[in-house]
Amino acid sequence: MDALAVVAVAIAFLGFGLVSRKLEGSLLTGPMLFATLGFLFGPAVFGLVPVGITNATFHTLAEITLILVLFSDAASIDLKQLGKDHNLPLRMLLFGMPLTIALGIAAALMLFPGWSFWEAAVLAAVLTPTDAALGQAVIANQKVPLRIRQAINVESGLNDGIALPFVLIFASLASASAVSAADATQWIAFGAKQVVLGPLAGIAVGYIGAKLVARCFELGWLAEWAEGIIALALAFAAFALAELVHGNGFIAAFLAGLVFGNALGHRCALLYEFAETEGQFLVLLTFLLFGCAMVPMALFDLDIRTIFFAVLSLTVLRMLPVQLSLLGTGVRPVTSAFLGWFGPRGLASVLFILLVVEQAEIVHRDEIFIVTITTVMLSILLHGMSAGPAAKRYGEMTRGMGDCEENQPVISAMFSQAPEPRSDNTG
Repeated sequence: MDALAVVAVAIAFLGFGLVSRKLEGSLLTGPMLFATLGFLFGPAVFGLVPVGITNATFHTLAEITLILVLFSDAASIDLKQLGKDHNLPLRMLLFGMPLTIALGIAAALMLFPGWSFWEAAVLAAVLTPTDAALGQAVIANQKVPLRIRQAINVESGLNDGIALPFVLIFASLASASAVSAADATQWIAFGAKQVVLGPLAGIAVGYIGAKLVARCFELGWLAEWAEGIIALALAFAAFALAELVHGNGFIAAFLAGLVFGNALGHRCALLYEFAETEGQFLVLLTFLLFGCAMVPMALFDLDIRTIFFAVLSLTVLRMLPVQLSLLGTGVRPVTSAFLGWFGPRGLASVLFILLVVEQAEIVHRDEIFIVTITTVMLSILLHGMSAGPAAKRYGEMTRGMGDCEENQPVISAMFSQAPEPRSDNTG
């Protein structure tokens, strides 16, 4: 970028920071704003930021952002509380996620009849992981019951890493004309390493890091300004160690943050604040580059089938599996609908489609790319606009009620007039 581009981007961040409190809970979110600015700053309009899809900087930035966001989000999760309410994210991951992929494959085959089964599987897997950053108003809203916020956060943190092996396996199968038994065995071993060695690496780094920080804090060796450096170092150390042993680095980053935050406690508050600030900056910068490099390509190649699949992906293909996965838990229909709707598609899908474009030789690779980016664009808009109002309504509806209390309100009531909130917040 030249000096003019740097000035334009800096002014955008300055302006956003100055009105950030005013924007909280509104229909305009940071990712929405910066994706739009990226489109305007990019080659499609003013040409201030000439970033292309093959730009290695864009790929690296998306990866770094996801690592830091996963670590910092996980560090804020209360593991004891999660232990009591683990059934919600666990069911969504073990039952809802495979069903989402299966329905996504079926929908892609019906809407894009020229595609192979494995090409449809690539698209379904790329669009399965969710991004809590696009629904930050939900995660941050204290009126939303803690178990619901943690369920969204945990599901988002883990499904990125779980989906990646499937993306790579499906992309390889879609690229190959034939797959031998030896190849199949190799891919099974690859997937097993990803989901076993990655968590082990993350847990080890998080636990050792927490013990070192706690000990140095007691000895008075730890300067306050160094807390943020420690958070960054541990997040990337977990990722790199997992990759070194052929595990999944994203799962490792999330579990490292989860173990670190709970083993350490809340003695180093600035550590979390630093990670969250840096993470938010990188998220916005990534969406700005997303608007520069990817949005124009999707907008210029839109068709009705692409838009229809994107809408299906954000609604039926996501919400129905969540509803089915939560049967028998006792959660009310409005809660199932809330959890199903807030499964935004964002950073992970962008990063995964970049991997597919760069590494796979798939016949309909460009079409898969366009559908993915269109879905992310639509998610930025719809989830961004609905996060604040829906979180407020849902929080008011559930105030004073148990999440598992039997009730039968209609789903649309979440967005309808709610009673005045009470002063206590039992959630």
